[in-house]
Amino acid sequence: MSPFLALGLLLAGICSVHSLPENVMVKDQHRRVDDHTLASSNTDFAFSLYKQLALKNPNKNVIFSPLSISIALGFLSLGARGPTLTEILQGLKFNLTEIQEKEIHQGFQHLLQTLNPASNELQMRAGNAMFVQDQLKLPDKFIEDAQVLYSSDAFSTNFRDPEAAKSLINGYVKNKTQGKIEELFKFLSPNTVLVLVNYIYFKAQWKTRFDPKHTQQAEFHVSENETVEVPTMTLDLETPYFRDEELGCTLVELTYTSNDSALFILPDEGKMQDLEAKLNPETLTRWRESLQPRQIDELYLPKFSIKSDYVLNNILSQMGIKKIFTDADFSGVTGTGKLAGGCSPPPTPSLVANVLVSPQVVHSAALDVDEEGTEGAAATGISIVFLAFRKTVVRFDRPFLIAIVLKDTQSIIFLGKVTNPSQA
Repeated sequence: MSPFLALGLLLAGICSVHSLPENVMVKDQHRRVDDHTLASSNTDFAFSLYKQLALKNPNKNVIFSPLSISIALGFLSLGARGPTLTEILQGLKFNLTEIQEKEIHQGFQHLLQTLNPASNELQMRAGNAMFVQDQLKLPDKFIEDAQVLYSSDAFSTNFRDPEAAKSLINGYVKNKTQGKIEELFKFLSPNTVLVLVNYIYFKAQWKTRFDPKHTQQAEFHVSENETVEVPTMTLDLETPYFRDEELGCTLVELTYTSNDSALFILPDEGKMQDLEAKLNPETLTRWRESLQPRQIDELYLPKFSIKSDYVLNNILSQMGIKKIFTDADFSGVTGTGKLAGGCSPPPTPSLVANVLVSPQVVHSAALDVDEEGTEGAAATGISIVFLAFRKTVVRFDRPFLIAIVLKDTQSIIFLGKVTNPSQA
């Protein structure tokens, strides 16, 4: 695994956030999760998800936005009930014995407001949208919460034309991410009734920029047996630094003009997997507290542009979020557990249950690091489909025939009729 895989996670998901402007009020603010608790849960989720992605992609770059995925799942949980809701929130690493669901949503509300700062030094936008099957009437409570807590746009969508629906959603995401995420969804089912989307866009300039004249080709050791040449930037500066002897890694923090920062973690040779195994919120806190200004005479950092696309169904299931893909309770979306407004197929005598499940949780992320600074974008999409389960009942409660057939020769070895099972 290349030495800058972990930094993608940190650049995309663990940046300092700006304080909320004084004139912005959060409804019932004293009840929301405090910033530290929310950040700790998000960081725990980020590292847990990173370990799963790194394990499944051992020789590939890894880049994702844990924040985008957390917000999207938080948004989804507005419509979940019972064990489905519990799984989502616990999967996001919230301790439900200490935190109420309402506080979690209000914490995300506050976070979303901080992610859209009015600043000339930082371009950052984050938001949510829901694309709703036309004729599907969502409960007023869900619509209100989506707008108030998650600032969600809403678009009526004809999913019976899945290509047109896909084009609409992907176009929305492309526009919101400045063209960096072009195809969030590669497939949509015509049975889709609702798609939830989160997007994040980030662009910032280094406080101390790299001089492009000093960028040169240099070796990058992908593994013991593979070396490539990549454009490598160089700089001398004073910046926060920490040498972690316990975990065998070196940390350098580079600051943007907005005072946000990127934390670069370089494991010692052969120590990447050991370091990954020990990533947790406590480790990050210790690193942040240990950073001290230090003069670095020669800092070499590769320029890079990396992109990743993921379908997260299996990984989220492994992390305990299972029911949304199988027997989900999204009655907060449907109101009754069944669809309204003509979205169900024609009724039949055997139709006994209309169920909403999530067939896809998809995520795309892109990150560019160069002499000027960093540009990143990510989007998470959750599609929810309608399933009509038909109950088939066959009851052998009258005389019947039985034939036992040998598989290899197709010979009937026994043939009979049962007219009274109680007779010997």
